[in-house]
Amino acid sequence: MMAPGHMIPAVHIARGFARCGAKSTIITTPSNASKFSETIEADRRNGSDISVSLVKFPCREAGLPDGCEDLSSTTTLEMSHNFLHALDLFRRPVEDILQQGDPDCLISGAFFSWSTAVARSLGIPRVVFYGTGFFPMCVFRLLREKRPQDAVASDSEEFEVPGLPDRVMVSRKQLPHYLKLKATEDDPLLELIRKVLEADEAGFGIVVNTFHELEPAYAAHYLKHTGKAWHIGPVSLISGGNGPESHDCTKWLGSRKPNSVVYVCFGSMAIVQKPQTDQIAAALEDTGQDFVQILSHAAVGGFVTHCGWNSLMEGVAAGVPMVTWPLSAEQFFNEKLVVEVLGTGVPVGAEEWSKRMDERAAIGREKIARAVGRLMVGEEGERMRRRARELGEVARRAVEEGGSSYADFDCLMEEIRMFRASSS
Repeated sequence: MMAPGHMIPAVHIARGFARCGAKSTIITTPSNASKFSETIEADRRNGSDISVSLVKFPCREAGLPDGCEDLSSTTTLEMSHNFLHALDLFRRPVEDILQQGDPDCLISGAFFSWSTAVARSLGIPRVVFYGTGFFPMCVFRLLREKRPQDAVASDSEEFEVPGLPDRVMVSRKQLPHYLKLKATEDDPLLELIRKVLEADEAGFGIVVNTFHELEPAYAAHYLKHTGKAWHIGPVSLISGGNGPESHDCTKWLGSRKPNSVVYVCFGSMAIVQKPQTDQIAAALEDTGQDFVQILSHAAVGGFVTHCGWNSLMEGVAAGVPMVTWPLSAEQFFNEKLVVEVLGTGVPVGAEEWSKRMDERAAIGREKIARAVGRLMVGEEGERMRRRARELGEVARRAVEEGGSSYADFDCLMEEIRMFRASSS
């Protein structure tokens, strides 16, 4: 599993299949398994047919230190490149497990591009899991194919992404570096993306952690222009959650007024340096709002987020509006969805894509306080909260029987059964 942001929804999906009566096996490494083993054991005690198969990650073979089993453990660009090489070495032990297990389907992350060929050799479908939504995938496709970013005079000049259902403006500063490169340039990540896209096209389809009502125009756009997909989210809801909350802060939250607390989280990959942390703390003190690290509680009225797709979906599922602070990956595109399409967010003013927060100027306390204040105080904030609560209710209905994601999950399982029946 590439990173915690990939692992968490993948585990939810496996648990969802098991709750629907399928036998689910999660193939992962010892270090990653330790992060969710208690949850899986609880599911097994409750009758789910779910298990974990452990595979040694080829750390030393790829030039990585022992225990470096996901991207969040890498600290240099060289380590990141070595990690991507390790993913290729991971193929053989995974293939051995699959040959012994006689599976009906393989669901794997997009960056395990070799799993399409492995699934084909076993005569089973490979379904790709993307840890993002339809909106950012549509933006990525159009930027790759239409290349509007090549026509601007500077990195700060905004341009429109052509062909989308809505008018979406971005700048080169907000793009991953590989989208700034020419398609003919020699770059390890560009080559990886090419392999991923080729494997996707040859696969059975993709599962997406979203629900139709959240981004209907973009679901339709993706299906029309790209290929088969099933929306089955929010996946944090399909598996029934992680059990009762026992964190000490829930008692404190219970003592606060509804919608009075700001939740601040930058995901598992971001490294927030002290100068920026100081500005965040000062800004939150300036607003007079309480702040804490937990989301789905009635006291929480706002979410300061890096706009990772998991965080976005969990915020939507909780019915909480957001202050958007994108950092890297597809997060600047996700911000456009939250702020401009859904109308449930306020931008903090981040402008530059970078893996490290110390590579950009710190955003000052005034900007942070202004964004938090807009979200938490006044009619504008209340309007966004109403809209967020509406989306949260729609999200919950989507995964219930008769809902859009429930139906697509059922459709996916039926198509897997039909594939298996036709090939036997």
